[in-house]
Amino acid sequence: MGVYTFTIIDETSPVAASRLYKALCLDNHNVFPKVVPHVIKSIDFVEGDSTTVGCVKQFNFAEGSPHKYMKTRVDELDVDKYYVKYTNFEGDVLGNELECIVYESNIESTGSGSHYKMMGYFHTRGDIVCTDSDTKMGIQGMLMSYKAIEEYLCNNPQVYA
Repeated sequence: MGVYTFTIIDETSPVAASRLYKALCLDNHNVFPKVVPHVIKSIDFVEGDSTTVGCVKQFNFAEGSPHKYMKTRVDELDVDKYYVKYTNFEGDVLGNELECIVYESNIESTGSGSHYKMMGYFHTRGDIVCTDSDTKMGIQGMLMSYKAIEEYLCNNPQVYA
């Protein structure tokens, strides 16, 4: 098994770190289906009933997506530091090549908004090698979803204020 590290998102934003964190990390089960329904149809809690360490969420992809679902587990959560670490451990997005994907998201306050950085650690099965081209479509989709949510927050300053 190998572990391959990729920067998924590394962006500055005019949105305050607290608002971005709530939308992307704590309340994504409500935000994603509302803002990017063409990507995420719904997000259901499989274990737990709120975003806490140990909770498991199932992301159900929209009709026409190349994937049906993925399950993620929250491994670490630091609300004060706007940090979350979670593992995508099940779903057809993993294919036969990946054991799991561990994501770390950190949002830092800046003078004019925030800086969002998400890293992905792709754990492959056997001696499979994971390349930039293997992850390109997924990373582009995550970046597009992030940009849509950022725009939603900019256009709706009362949300998570």
